[in-house]
Amino acid sequence: MRITSLLALSPLAALPFALAACVPQEKYDELRTAYRSQEQQLGAQGEELQTARANESRLRTQLAQAAADLERLDSLGSGVGQDMETLMGELEALRGRVSALDFGALSPEVNTALAALAAQYPDILSFNAKLGMLQFASDFTFDLGSVELKPEAKSLLRKLAPVLNSGDAANLEIVVVGHTDDSPIKRPATRQAHPTNVHLSAHRAISVRDALVGDGLTPNRFQIAGYGEFRPAVPNGPKGTAGNRRVEIFLRPMPMVIEAVIVEETVTTTPAPVADDEPTK
Repeated sequence: MRITSLLALSPLAALPFALAACVPQEKYDELRTAYRSQEQQLGAQGEELQTARANESRLRTQLAQAAADLERLDSLGSGVGQDMETLMGELEALRGRVSALDFGALSPEVNTALAALAAQYPDILSFNAKLGMLQFASDFTFDLGSVELKPEAKSLLRKLAPVLNSGDAANLEIVVVGHTDDSPIKRPATRQAHPTNVHLSAHRAISVRDALVGDGLTPNRFQIAGYGEFRPAVPNGPKGTAGNRRVEIFLRPMPMVIEAVIVEETVTTTPAPVADDEPTK
């Protein structure tokens, strides 16, 4: 029975005995050491594999996040593009509105009519199409120190009124600005009616405005200013300068009245100041 049991042992179980019987102890120890070394290396490689898998998982997560960020940036980019298109459209509309406010933005028909009128009265009137400005020489329009229009000036304004009341010109605001040179007002009678050159320049602008209103233009189209000697067109000489004694009319797009109440309050609570700068005595 014992012999049978020994014979029944598996070959693996009998291997140590065989090795012990066949292999010297020193060789056996070497093999065992090599086996343990291989086992340790295998364990280390297993840990490295786990680390690599963890790194791979982390990288995949980062890649997914990057893809999501890119998609979000793309959507933001398209939104910014739409906003930019909207802003560019608004900018172009604003540029159009600013262009419409250009002093020289008069129609060819109005320019032609005003240039023709200025050609009829070269001593009194000049026309600057670029600025949309008519300029009256004060020495031919008024007597010295007076705000009474001379007959020829009245005749000119009677011809100007229908031009300003027709076609595109009928929608324009009319800004009348008076100027003088820097010679002080000396005559007591003149100084009593017009204490300074500013007053004289503003009063002359009012005279031109009143004449045009009398010739059929509506009063709400007018704006009046008087700058006295403070905006000379040319350097003043020691005895006064005719080139600075003038009345100018600027034609501009009519401002929109949004609410009558606001306009009323402005008129009643904030009187329009009289501007200062150039005319005659």
